[in-house]
Amino acid sequence: MNRSSGCELSGLRLIRTPSDAVRFIDHVGFCVLIPLKNVPLPSLYFAVSRRRDARWDKYAQLIWKWKDELPKKRRTFYAKYFKSRGSFLSLKLLPHFLAMHGTAMESHEAEAFYKTGRISHDALELWQALADYGALATRELRHACKLGTPAGNKRFKKAMLELQGLLLVTHSGAEQETAAWASNRFDLVARAFPQQVAEARRISPEAARTAIAVKYRTLHPSTSPVQIARLFGWSKAQAASALAL
Repeated sequence: MNRSSGCELSGLRLIRTPSDAVRFIDHVGFCVLIPLKNVPLPSLYFAVSRRRDARWDKYAQLIWKWKDELPKKRRTFYAKYFKSRGSFLSLKLLPHFLAMHGTAMESHEAEAFYKTGRISHDALELWQALADYGALATRELRHACKLGTPAGNKRFKKAMLELQGLLLVTHSGAEQETAAWASNRFDLVARAFPQQVAEARRISPEAARTAIAVKYRTLHPSTSPVQIARLFGWSKAQAASALAL
């Protein structure tokens, strides 16, 4: 884990329950599940274990359960977001991230969004399947989109990362589809978090970036526009403007 990320523990008691985890996520605003090298973000694993080297231990098993349980109960948002890895966003800041990306979309807006060139056709198919059938586990969703082959699975994973990276799809628990590991279950953000989507439509991208930058600066007071731009995918000018307000 980045050694500069100990600030996420400031003022918080030991994290031992799902409610503790939600309080932590709300406190830091956004974090990753497992620490990522060279990504200066808090991690739930470190907050629970106090270990900087992640391993498959009792703490990893605990947070692995929480990353299914908490979003399913709509207590926090979870998807593969930062660097396409497991990430949490607090429900308070979720509208700002949606506004930042311009993806506070309703379930029926898939075709219009696709025509702007922002998602691939495979991503469109996944979006429409979730809109038509509701939340689906991985195998069900692949079957609905005719992506059941090994080649189809690669296309599915790529398209799913597209949708999660734009905050259009969220993790929504897990389902035991086979005797192996439980499958991820997915839902549209518009259906899972309608209040946050509605709120995001009233926030400008500039105001959204400012709120996110201000929150990040509470964790890293000395952060620079370059670091902010790199982490959130903004231009240097956008980062400088967000930090100046």
